[in-house]
Amino acid sequence: MANPKRRQSKERQRLRQGSARWRAPLLKTCPECGSAVPGHVACPSCGYYKGRQVLTIQAAAE
Repeated sequence: MANPKRRQSKERQRLRQGSARWRAPLLKTCPECGSAVPGHVACPSCGYYKGRQVLTIQAAAE
């Protein structure tokens, strides 16, 4: 099994581990209702995706 010949510096180690940090999810605004929606997902509040209705959303019973 191969072993490293030199120890990696702290800078290289931190550069490598920095890419695994937590990032907030990027949300887009729905063009139909204006609510925040993740990309490539039908809007949970109005049911639209790419300009057409793909889900039937029922109004909340109060």
